[in-house]
Amino acid sequence: MYKSTIVIIFSVVLLSACGIYSFTGASIPKEANTITIEYFINKAPTVQPILSQVFTEKLKDRFIEQTDLVLSENGDLSFNGYISDYNIKPIAITSNETAAKNRLTIKVNVVFKSIFNEKSNFEQSFSRYKDYDSSEEISNIEEELINQICDELVEDIFNKSFVNW
Repeated sequence: MYKSTIVIIFSVVLLSACGIYSFTGASIPKEANTITIEYFINKAPTVQPILSQVFTEKLKDRFIEQTDLVLSENGDLSFNGYISDYNIKPIAITSNETAAKNRLTIKVNVVFKSIFNEKSNFEQSFSRYKDYDSSEEISNIEEELINQICDELVEDIFNKSFVNW
């Protein structure tokens, strides 16, 4: 029992130190030291003023907090793209033809590049949504919904980029 515990601890430390595995589940090239995250401009037909800033900052924060990468203008890894859609649509119509629920959807087009592994490069759209009761005024809950959706989008992008599950 004692020997197997030591072997397990030693293996985890060794794999983590070699850059093969991190406790976040991220598989980042061990040669990578820097990352560039460009500002994601809003090209959606409906422009929400805070969305670009919120999304870009959340993406930066995720990589600063979850990796050892340093933000740089010419990073070893890079993200750029734009917000391609921001819309609110009714989703649950009642018998009197009014919406019981609405759906806020945000779609982001992302380009990821790695100078170490071109096979990991991608360009992909990511989309997430949140439903809310139509009796709620969107101006009262919009910022909270944007934050929740952006958190989910950032999680999806991080996983696509570095978590090889």
